[in-house]
Amino acid sequence: MDFPLSFWEISLWLAFNAIILLIASEFLQGPHPGAHVFVDQRRLRLVALSLGIAFMATVVLHTLQ
Repeated sequence: MDFPLSFWEISLWLAFNAIILLIASEFLQGPHPGAHVFVDQRRLRLVALSLGIAFMATVVLHTLQ
């Protein structure tokens, strides 16, 4: 049984999610002193950076092939 996603599709998915999460973390840090956001911004940024690093690892693996 073959895996339904190719290596390129996984890499694209990682890049897209990393960009979306980084944009969301930047919007949550905006100048809104009275806004109550119940999302841990540090954890959101950490996940976004982890996805970005995973994307870069897939790019490196793709270039080495």
